Amino acid sequence: MDSVLLIHRLHFAFTITFHYLFPQLTMGLAPLIVVLKTVAIRRNDETYHQAARFWARIFGINFVIGVVTGIPMEFQFGTNWSHFSRFAGGVIGQTLAMEGMFAFFLESAFLGLFLYGEKRLSPRAHWWSAMAVFLGSWLSGFFIIVTDAWMQHPVGYERAADGSLQLRSFGELMMNPWAWWQYAHNMSGAAITGAFVMASVGAFYLLDHRHVEHGKIFVKVGVLAGCVFSILQLFPTGDAQGRMVTEYQPVTLAAMEARFSSDPGAALVILGQPDMRQRTIDNPIVIPKMLSFLTYRRWEAEVKGLNAFPPEQWPDNIPLLYYSYHIMVGLGTIFIAIMAASVFLWWRGKLFSARWMLWILLLSLPFPYIANTAGWMTAELGRQPWLVYGLMRTADGYSKTVSASNGMFTLIGFMGLYMVLGILFLFLVHREIDCGPTADVSVGH
Repeated sequence: MDSVLLIHRLHFAFTITFHYLFPQLTMGLAPLIVVLKTVAIRRNDETYHQAARFWARIFGINFVIGVVTGIPMEFQFGTNWSHFSRFAGGVIGQTLAMEGMFAFFLESAFLGLFLYGEKRLSPRAHWWSAMAVFLGSWLSGFFIIVTDAWMQHPVGYERAADGSLQLRSFGELMMNPWAWWQYAHNMSGAAITGAFVMASVGAFYLLDHRHVEHGKIFVKVGVLAGCVFSILQLFPTGDAQGRMVTEYQPVTLAAMEARFSSDPGAALVILGQPDMRQRTIDNPIVIPKMLSFLTYRRWEAEVKGLNAFPPEQWPDNIPLLYYSYHIMVGLGTIFIAIMAASVFLWWRGKLFSARWMLWILLLSLPFPYIANTAGWMTAELGRQPWLVYGLMRTADGYSKTVSASNGMFTLIGFMGLYMVLGILFLFLVHREIDCGPTADVSVGH
């Protein structure tokens, strides 16, 4: 791979991976805050009010860092990927602008009202501010997903005289079937992150014998939400997204499963190590015929392998794609087991005293972040070698006048700056958790 292209890819991969650590939590917490606020108003329960305020403060810290780390990516389209911007800007510019103008401003404006306007607003109006934050965060995610989905499965475009792509049908762009299933799958992943974070903090309070009533609320809400969204992540959203890949990107499916040959009754690989030289999987653990059934709903259906496609169409890092995909699926399966066991213990009235399960919930906190990152790596590595699938190769999209040394210099600078932001984020969140939900903070004057 061209060293300049590699630097540009690493640059964008770093900035977007670091950035997405924050939106996934804001999108995941937003519906849970609405739930807490709804229960607080219906029961007139101050404990739930305090819980909603606490998580709104965590949301606000997360939101600010997410904004700061997200802005540079908009500029990277012009500085590092100018050829791609010139080629596809007539299409993706629509959704990126809508994300900024509608969703972002909706979310940020009403977040201020929710954080600082509780005493000025009626309870119903304050509830609506929480709902607006939720809608704004999820609407923001929708426009970003529509942009990425178009790159995965381009629709509703036409070629201009200069060879660039222009939007022909806004309706087709919005109704892209790839976008809706990707959006549902992505948002369930974000909700899992929010649920695990909430349950983890609650488990910490219960284990430490502090803020016990709030801890019980956090664990209960987190576990119930986590169980629902973990199941939705597998079916129907994960299943439907997999079938979209099967239909529109069969070479990606072959690479994700490291299938080097086409076979009827294809087995599903649970574990194994792809050997690119021998084009085999070492030490495989498989479920016979399961891949054929999952992709085509027929046990004997033929699943195309990499040998059915020319090598220049293969994703350029098959082992990394394979491991990313299997880490995502493996962790998703573990999430279902953890949350199902927790719900069972809650139903039996034993969850809050089961220290072993509370420790599992506490230590599980980083794994939804890993799973979401692995999922996005699967999507983006699987699209390679294309920037816009079937229309523009990644090697043709980067800025040819930006040297590798310039790209590396700015990458190192971003790494240093983002390390400082990460430390600041951890410090602020740690302070909020240490102060707890009953901290005496202003909720409006």
